[in-house]
Amino acid sequence: MLIIAVFAVGSMLSAYASASNSATPRSFPLVVADDVSQNALSTFIGAFIFSIVALSAILNGFYSQAGRLILFLILIFVFALVILSFVRWVDRIARLGQMDNTIDKVETATYAALKLQAQQPTMGAVKAPATLQGTPIYSETVGYVQNIDVAKLQQLAEQIDITIIVSVLPGTFVTPGKPLAYIARQNTLERDAPPETVTKAFVISDQRTFESDPRFGLIALSQIASRALSPAVNDAGTAIDIIGTLVRLFVRWAQASEKNDHSSIKYDRIAIREISLDDMFDDAFNAIARDGAPAVEVAIRLQKAFHALTLIGHEEIRQAAIRHAKVALRYAEQSLTLPEELEAVQSVAVVEH
Repeated sequence: MLIIAVFAVGSMLSAYASASNSATPRSFPLVVADDVSQNALSTFIGAFIFSIVALSAILNGFYSQAGRLILFLILIFVFALVILSFVRWVDRIARLGQMDNTIDKVETATYAALKLQAQQPTMGAVKAPATLQGTPIYSETVGYVQNIDVAKLQQLAEQIDITIIVSVLPGTFVTPGKPLAYIARQNTLERDAPPETVTKAFVISDQRTFESDPRFGLIALSQIASRALSPAVNDAGTAIDIIGTLVRLFVRWAQASEKNDHSSIKYDRIAIREISLDDMFDDAFNAIARDGAPAVEVAIRLQKAFHALTLIGHEEIRQAAIRHAKVALRYAEQSLTLPEELEAVQSVAVVEH
């Protein structure tokens, strides 16, 4: 069992390295979080410990005949568990770290964040105004906002009769000179909230996470495509697969947004701005349009993807798709040298009607 456990660790490390090198290092946390591999490794190590303890107990005469029978039955159960875990783990480790598997994991994590954002575009708070006014509250650290405890902010706002306007979203890079929020007093006789009380509601760390930051997932997918388009890899097929994945994510996001009741406000004293669809499109398509412009098949696929997005009945997505289609076409015009290839891209280019 110890040998199998060592082999399992070696296989998992190889899969993790493959995911980071072939896809993007940003996908590493998702690959590491594979439950099947972790459970299999735990089973192998547990079986090893059980065998050592049981063997030591038998050699020292701690068990009677009845005890030996019970130990034998437990041994059969552990052996069956190890075999089942090994068979299940072999199937998973064969796919763990492969490009398709990594893309699927990133897509799943990104859609979960997009769905949550579509259901609660302002995290249950009021939509923030275009112009932010009030007493600014600054971050004390440098890093990325991972999460915002809106319930804690609501409780604080109710206690001292204020309104808190949050100026950042999960994924925003903050510094001590950038306001996290603004405090607007409802009653001039009330005192302002202590800044450290407000900042405790913001989780700030060195890394971005997929859970509440849909833009991070879109960036990770875009980086996978850009790496595939690099001269060292030259894998246009992976980039085309990523484009299809991005289209699927935006369509599903639009469908989830239509089902959302935007009038539901849970935190009436907190205001948060909605995520920008233009920013999400920039994260998803800008790098692919730039790096894929010299490849006619990628340029054509991009135009077809934007055309598909203009037809789903979502006006904001339609406008963003048209804008990005124009940018992608200009990239292609600058990069493609053969007139025939350029004409092929122009023939499918999205035009605004």
